[in-house]
Amino acid sequence: MTQAVVDAARAWIGTPYLHQASTKGAGSDCLGLVRGVWRDLLGAEPAQVPVYSRDWDEVDRAERLWRATARYLLAKPLAHAAPGDVILFRMRTGCVAKHLGIQSAVGDAAQFIHAYGGYAVTESPLSQPWQRRIVARFAFPLKG
Repeated sequence: MTQAVVDAARAWIGTPYLHQASTKGAGSDCLGLVRGVWRDLLGAEPAQVPVYSRDWDEVDRAERLWRATARYLLAKPLAHAAPGDVILFRMRTGCVAKHLGIQSAVGDAAQFIHAYGGYAVTESPLSQPWQRRIVARFAFPLKG
């Protein structure tokens, strides 16, 4: 089923970045991509998403995105990377973890699919600078 997650995420590639959006082909941010893949594979989203800022410099210790992700997805050890994993990044030291991606390949050519300001949904190398920012790893609760 992990390939189904990767295939669903790749179908979003090229969707323009739009903060708080989650519409394939029209607009999405990083959370919107994960929400859209959820809908593609599992159906209706489990909860309404509250309004959130696009600021990666938030210092709020509540870690709202991390808590919400852990509520609906299955937590995994950081060392057990697999295609289809949802990965959570802390973009700046001392700030909340606030960027999501979906791992599409592992190993020496590791990649992930994500969206961020100024870019459409894209597949990027999961380079060392990105890997250093990973703080949590999750799996979609798929059956089979």
